[in-house]
Amino acid sequence: MSVPETEVTPLPALVGQPLEHVQRDGVDYVVLGTAHVSRSSKEAVEALLAHEHFDAVAVELCESRAQGMRDPEAFKQMDLFQVIRQGKAGMVAASLVLSTFQKRLADQSGIQPGAEMKAAMDGADQRGLPVWLIDREVGTTLKRAWRSVGFWQRFGLLGGLLASVFEREDIAQEEVEKLKQSDLLESAFSEFASGSKPLYESLIGERDAFMAARLREEATRHATTDPRRVLVVVGAGHLKGLCTLLREQQDEPALKVAELAQTPPKARWPKWLAAGLVLLVFAAIAWAFHKNATLGTQALLAWVLFTGGFAALGALAAGGHPVSIVAAFIAAPIKPFRPGIPAGGISAMAEAWVRRPRVADFDSLRDDIVHWSGWWKNRVARTLLNFILVSVGTLIGEYSAGFHIFKSLI
Repeated sequence: MSVPETEVTPLPALVGQPLEHVQRDGVDYVVLGTAHVSRSSKEAVEALLAHEHFDAVAVELCESRAQGMRDPEAFKQMDLFQVIRQGKAGMVAASLVLSTFQKRLADQSGIQPGAEMKAAMDGADQRGLPVWLIDREVGTTLKRAWRSVGFWQRFGLLGGLLASVFEREDIAQEEVEKLKQSDLLESAFSEFASGSKPLYESLIGERDAFMAARLREEATRHATTDPRRVLVVVGAGHLKGLCTLLREQQDEPALKVAELAQTPPKARWPKWLAAGLVLLVFAAIAWAFHKNATLGTQALLAWVLFTGGFAALGALAAGGHPVSIVAAFIAAPIKPFRPGIPAGGISAMAEAWVRRPRVADFDSLRDDIVHWSGWWKNRVARTLLNFILVSVGTLIGEYSAGFHIFKSLI
């Protein structure tokens, strides 16, 4: 007498959820594609952990993002002077701008982006399971994305970031729905990622390959503990690419991870172009002195006034203290003779020294920068803004000075 087959009823929380199984090297990877702004994704993660057995949990997070989720107050320990000195002010500012997008999304949708990743980590901790952080560092991804596109496309990216700061309206519903099927970084740069293959590759394709290699690397590293079943929680936009690469990837995982974790070298031509311009300008000033001392003095004065003036205007536009405005005016003209910290860095450090950020500024930073006025109100944000605007002002001043000097000699 045969026993009739019984149909297994799926868990209600998993109905309609994108879920795939990948067998590789003796490990069963249960890959759940999630929406970063969906309660159902968080519930699906919790249901899987509650009703199924796993030996490890892997999440689409890097060390810094995971730390930010586990300890949202960690950024308050940031050493602002060290950030400026190491030339990371621009990257920190870009990360803060992206966080404003997430904050507006959270306020509008009622759920914090990445809640399903937090639920996966918390669930693993409660069950004593190892957590594998398989995504590439967000800073590396942003740098690779920035350097993958051309000069003019970078202006578009900067414009998109600035527009997100000054945008006050709610995020369009279609954008919210798109987020449920895509990656958070891709959505932040959606207009450009869709039309730029290199940008899409650095934001999505490379990370798919990186995460597939990281899963294989972790499985090899923990082979003695037999991780036979691993829950993998990734954004729905990565599900197809990750699963395909996890099945087909043949590279040595450690080598692949190292290759994709490298920051590509900066293009040399912008640096040489800037150096060439400065050399031409000073050659023109020297020629002006050769022709006439008065003409040379006027050319040198033009260099000081244009570079120092535009840098000071940048500090003024950032709401800088008079000390940081004066620092910008002094630092910009002597930039060619003072390698190291740029004029924006010197002005920003002067701003941070005169108006030292208070504990309250770090406490309210994420809330303040959601509105454009908060960048001028919050001392931490204003210092970063000072760095950016003074650097831009110095660049504008150099080109303006060069144009004016060459025009006066013709």
